[in-house]
Amino acid sequence: MPTQEQMFSSIFSKFNWEMVEKGIATATLQSVERALSKKENMNMDDFAALISRAAAPYLENMAKKSREITLQRFGKAIQLYLPLYLSNDCTNSCVYCGFNTRNDIERKVLSTNEILDEIEAIKKLGDFEHILLVTGESPKNAGFDYLLNAVKLCHEHFAAVSIEVQPLSMEEYAELAKCGVTAVFVYQETYREETYKQHHPHGKKSVFEYRLHCPDRIGIAGVRKIGIGALLGLENWRVDSFFTALHLSYLQGTYWQSKFSISFPRLRPFEGQTFELHTPSDRELIQLICAYRICFPDVEISLSTRESANFRDRAMMLGLTTMSAGSRTDPGGYAVSKNELTQWEINDSRSPAEIEQKIRDNGYDPVWKDWDAALE
Repeated sequence: MPTQEQMFSSIFSKFNWEMVEKGIATATLQSVERALSKKENMNMDDFAALISRAAAPYLENMAKKSREITLQRFGKAIQLYLPLYLSNDCTNSCVYCGFNTRNDIERKVLSTNEILDEIEAIKKLGDFEHILLVTGESPKNAGFDYLLNAVKLCHEHFAAVSIEVQPLSMEEYAELAKCGVTAVFVYQETYREETYKQHHPHGKKSVFEYRLHCPDRIGIAGVRKIGIGALLGLENWRVDSFFTALHLSYLQGTYWQSKFSISFPRLRPFEGQTFELHTPSDRELIQLICAYRICFPDVEISLSTRESANFRDRAMMLGLTTMSAGSRTDPGGYAVSKNELTQWEINDSRSPAEIEQKIRDNGYDPVWKDWDAALE
């Protein structure tokens, strides 16, 4: 197991938040034009220029280049997946999350039979072969053994099983990979440590560095795909996106045997909100998506049902490769349809069939199976 100095900390510690923020704010038109003129060998300075305010007038150029790169690398395929929420039980007190341990909601952890009921209900929704298992962070009630059982159950019914759960050890990730996990998604939420601690005051998630090193543990375990991202809204989204890109660059160079995915969870107003949101506008989020595609041509780019149907329909033409469809964010939501215990509110409520048809109407091909798993 590498030491902390050999993980992302060795890169992360060399950057200062305020200096990065100033660098992005002072980007020039010339730096944007230089980045757009490059055919290859993009660097972090180029990424900073493309997410800056200076790049706003070049959005049409960025969108065109992003679309061309996406078509070249991925064709017209849009991969579809469905999240299966196993539990909303959580020991953390993230101030922006519906699963906050201090929130007075009914807690639910699906039993084996209930997981099987969810699988049966999901199979009736469409030809899904890619499932994403999601839980709150509850080591006692939905820990590693619980997750391992759920993975084994789902692996019998789906070609690809991904997880978005509490950070685990390298050994646990390796065991999950052996049992069918094809991808692990973990989001740092914000890379500004002071802000991170304000929004994660209690629970295991409050330990900034343990979460920061989670993608390293996933990579060392040899998991096929690693997904990262920042929760856009907790801090200056441009700076958080820079650090996410820095993290991605490091991971690509270190764990070359894995593939990588970037997501853009944009924080929406929520009940009990006590702080200002720093979310990008629709136009700025498109700019960010295009910047990632231009600087990281091979990364998978995903957009969930947090975003509206109209926005997702436009974005799929510019750089997306992966979308969720027919999502329910409550444990038992597919079989029972209560929708009472949600983590966040869905914005694109279309059925999988409706989303599939829209993808076809846009001239793209919906893909129900994870293409990496399909090649094995």
